[in-house]
Amino acid sequence: MLSAVLLVGWSASAQASIWLDGTVATMQALDKITARISTLAAPVGEPRQFGTLEVTVQRCVFHPPEETPENAAFVVIRDLGYDPSAPPTDVFSGWMFSSSPAISALEHPVYDITILACNPD
Repeated sequence: MLSAVLLVGWSASAQASIWLDGTVATMQALDKITARISTLAAPVGEPRQFGTLEVTVQRCVFHPPEETPENAAFVVIRDLGYDPSAPPTDVFSGWMFSSSPAISALEHPVYDITILACNPD
């Protein structure tokens, strides 16, 4: 019985993914009205603007090359709107994944934002 427990514990730890911290997230931004696609380089902790959106990457991680490719970022997105006297609206806060953008996506009538990669520099 003990050997079965040890084997299960060993196999779970052997399959654990390794995540490395990145400092810059590369994101794709789409304006659905104009069909304009842009690439944003968003350093961790520094807000970037696309249209009326303010995108801030709080954390960016990626798998090392020997593992299955995956990038993830914890992103906070606020809509600043067109009226400077109105307070910004929080429209997204959560993890985005490059391999499965639909798992946790920004739902906005005008813009789409997805993560492409996390880079160490």
